[in-house]
Amino acid sequence: MLLTRLFLTVVFLNGFAVSIAKADDFTVDEIKIEGLQRLPDGTLLNYLPIVVGDPVDDNQITFAISELYKTGFFANVQFFRDNDALVVRVKERPSIADVEFTGNSDIDDDALKDALLDIGVTRGQIYNRSLLEKLTLELERVYFSQGKYGVKINTEIEELDQNRVDISITISEGQVALIKHINIVGNDVYSDDILLDELESGVPSSWSLFSSIDEYSKPKLNGDLEKIRSYYLDRGYIKFTIESTQVSITPDKQDIYVTVNVSEGDRYKISSSKLTGELVVNRRTMESQIVTRQGMWFSRSLMTTSKKRLESQMGRIGYAFSEIKLTPDIDEERKEVALTYFAIPGEKFYVRRINIHGNDSTQDQVFRREMRLMEGSVLASNLLDRSKIRLQRLPYVETVNVDTVPVPGSSNQVDLKVSITEKLAGSFNIGAGFSQVQGLLFNVGLTQENMFGSGQRLSLNVNTDRANTIYSAAFTEPYYTIDGISRTVSLSFRNRNAARQRINNFQTNSGNLNISYGVPLSEFNTLNLGYGLSYIEITPSIINPSRDVTEFLEANDGQTAYTNVTLNGSFSHDTRNRTIFANAGSQQTIGINMTMPSSDLEYYKIRYVTNTYFGLTSATTLLLRSNLAYGSGYGQTDVLPFFERYFAGGIRTVRGYDSNSLGPRDPGNGFTIGGNMRVTGGVDYIFPIPFVEKPPSSVRLSLFFDIGNVFLDNFNTYNAPVGDNGFQADQLRSSYGISLVWISPIGPLRFSYAQTINDQTSGGNIANDPADFGDRIRRFQFSIGSFF
Repeated sequence: MLLTRLFLTVVFLNGFAVSIAKADDFTVDEIKIEGLQRLPDGTLLNYLPIVVGDPVDDNQITFAISELYKTGFFANVQFFRDNDALVVRVKERPSIADVEFTGNSDIDDDALKDALLDIGVTRGQIYNRSLLEKLTLELERVYFSQGKYGVKINTEIEELDQNRVDISITISEGQVALIKHINIVGNDVYSDDILLDELESGVPSSWSLFSSIDEYSKPKLNGDLEKIRSYYLDRGYIKFTIESTQVSITPDKQDIYVTVNVSEGDRYKISSSKLTGELVVNRRTMESQIVTRQGMWFSRSLMTTSKKRLESQMGRIGYAFSEIKLTPDIDEERKEVALTYFAIPGEKFYVRRINIHGNDSTQDQVFRREMRLMEGSVLASNLLDRSKIRLQRLPYVETVNVDTVPVPGSSNQVDLKVSITEKLAGSFNIGAGFSQVQGLLFNVGLTQENMFGSGQRLSLNVNTDRANTIYSAAFTEPYYTIDGISRTVSLSFRNRNAARQRINNFQTNSGNLNISYGVPLSEFNTLNLGYGLSYIEITPSIINPSRDVTEFLEANDGQTAYTNVTLNGSFSHDTRNRTIFANAGSQQTIGINMTMPSSDLEYYKIRYVTNTYFGLTSATTLLLRSNLAYGSGYGQTDVLPFFERYFAGGIRTVRGYDSNSLGPRDPGNGFTIGGNMRVTGGVDYIFPIPFVEKPPSSVRLSLFFDIGNVFLDNFNTYNAPVGDNGFQADQLRSSYGISLVWISPIGPLRFSYAQTINDQTSGGNIANDPADFGDRIRRFQFSIGSFF
C-alpha cells in the first residue's frame, strides 16, 4: 500500500519539533497506531481528539499532535495518511524502573521516596528529564528542613531495555547546621531565659558534651514556636502573636542564628464559663467537666481540656461524634474573657457489626470476648477505649487499631474495624551463666501464651544450677466460665541444696499442686482464690549443720517430712494500659498464702506489691514500685519455716548485690538464711534509645534506684548491731544504675549495671566468723531468652 507522506512544513509545538505534510482534506475511515510499547491503544485513542468518520485538515492534525504531547507520555508524535486511514506513529517516553539512593544515613530511603512521590517521581511513572531539577530541589528541601544546608545531590540515569530507566541518586548529606544564638524580641513580661528553657532547640551548656539541642531543623523550630505561643496563651495572654521569624545562616552553611519577634499583648482573666446548646447529659454532670473557672487567668490548655472532657462525657452515652464549639467573648475594657461552651451532640450512634482483621493465628472469639462493646449496642466512647486497652494487654498482641466505619445508607450506625497485629505467642527461654557462688547456671522453659489460637496458656520450665533442680508446669484457661472466671492448674517439683547457694545448710525435696481461680469483679479489679497440696522432705547437713535448721527440727520433734493443705487468695487492682512495657496506669496486689489448720505445719505469708506508671512525656515514663512481704507461724507452729523465708538481692530485687545474698546470716558459717519480712522498692526512669530518630518499641532503657533487704524476727541483719533484730530502716541496702530490656528476635534479654550505695564490707558483727566477707557485690547482671 502506497503511503502518502504529509511533510510540507516544520512547526515547533510545546518545545518539540514536529513534521507535518500538507495534503487535501479527507475523512478518516480508520485509525492505525504505531510505536506503543507499554500503553494500550485505548489510552492513546482516549486522548486523541479525532475519531473515525471525522473530516481532518492541517489545523486538526496540529491540534491533535498538541493534545498528545500534553499527556507527557510521548517523546515524539507523527501523523501519516494511508489512503483514508490516519496513521499515528509515536515514541513513548521511558518509564522509571527504580529509584535508588546511596549516601543517605540521617533520612532513610522510604522517607525520601515519599518526598519524591509528591512530585511524581516513583517506580512506574513516566520519566521526563525536566523532573530531574524538581527531584533535586525536592530532596534539598527535605534536607534543608533537617538543617543539612551543605547537602549535595547527584543524579545519574541508566537506560534499560523495554524503554525503562533507573535513577541513581548519590547524596552527600554534610553536617547539620548548629544554632549559635536564639534571640527573642518584644518580650517584656517573661525574660529570654524563661522562654528559652521551654524550647527544644537552643545553645547547649559547655558541659553538655552529647547534647543535640543546637542541631537545627525546621520541624523542631516550628514546634518551639508553638511552645512559646502555648506558654503565653496558658498564662492569660490571649492576643499573643509571633509576628515573624528570621533564620540566618552563615556563608559556610554551618551556623544558624534565629530571631523571633513576638507581641505579648495584655493579660486577660476569665469572667465566666457558660454551658449552652443541646444538653443530653445532666447539666450538673456536664458543668463538672469544665475546669476553667471565673477569676482564673485565661488558659488555652485548660479550655481545650474542658472541651475534650465535655465531648467525652457525651460520647459515653453514644454521642460519639459530638462537638463542643468554643466562643471567647473578649471585654477589652475590663481585660476579661467570657467563655461559652456550646454543645452539639449530633445523633446517637450504634454498633452494627464488629469486624476483626489480622487474627491469622487466633480464633475470632478470643478477641471478641475482650470487647466491651457488642453488636447492636450504643457506641460508648469509654467502652470503645477500654476494649482497645483490653486487646492491647493480651500478651500475643503487638498493636491494636480500632476504626469506626459509617454504614452506607444509615445516619446513626457504624461498623467497628478492629485491626490487630499479632506477635509470637510462644517463647522458648534458655539461660546459662556462671556464678562464684552458684557455679554453672542453666534454665530452659517453654511457654505458649496462645495455645492453638484459643488464648489458653501453657508453660513448662526446667531450672538447674549447682543448688537447685526445678521442674514446673502450669496451664491457664482465661475464660473457664463464660463470665470470664479463669482457672490455673500448676504443678512443680524441686530438689534443693541450699548450702551450695550459701543459703543455710540443708537439702530438700518438695512438690506442689495448686488450683486457682481468677474472678473479675470489675474492669480493673480481680479476686484470685486457690487451694493446693504441698509436700516437703528436709535433709539437714551432717557436716557443720545450720543452727537455724537444727532448732526448727528439734521444735518439731525431729520430723523431716511435712504434708500441708494450702489456701491462697489475692486482690488485684490493675489499670495498666498494657502488660508489657506499660507507660500509664498502676497495678496493686495484696495477697495471702497459708496452710490449713491441722496441716503438719501452720503458717501464713502475706504480700503487697505495687507498680505505678506516670507518663512524663510521649516517650518517657516514671515507674514507682514496691514489694512488701511478711510471714509467720500460727497454731502449733511458732515461726515461719526456714524453707519458706524471703530472700533479696539480684536482678529482680536489689540490683548490684548477688542473688539472694542480703539479709541475716548464719553465725556459724556466714550463709544467708533469709527472713520472714522482705522490703524492696525502687524508682525507674524509662526512656527510649537516645540519638535514634525512631527508637524500636521492643527496647526499653531505664535509669534505676533500688532499695531493700530482708529481716528476721529475733535475729539481726548482717552487720547490724547485736540486738537490732527484725526490721531496721538503716539496714536497707540500695543501688543505682542503668538497665536495658530488649524483646529481641532471639528472645527477651535483660541487662543491668549497678553501683551499690551503702554496701557493707567485711568486719561486721558476726563474732569469729571466717566467712565474714561483706556484702556480695555483682555489678553486671543479665538474663537471656529466645522466642519461636
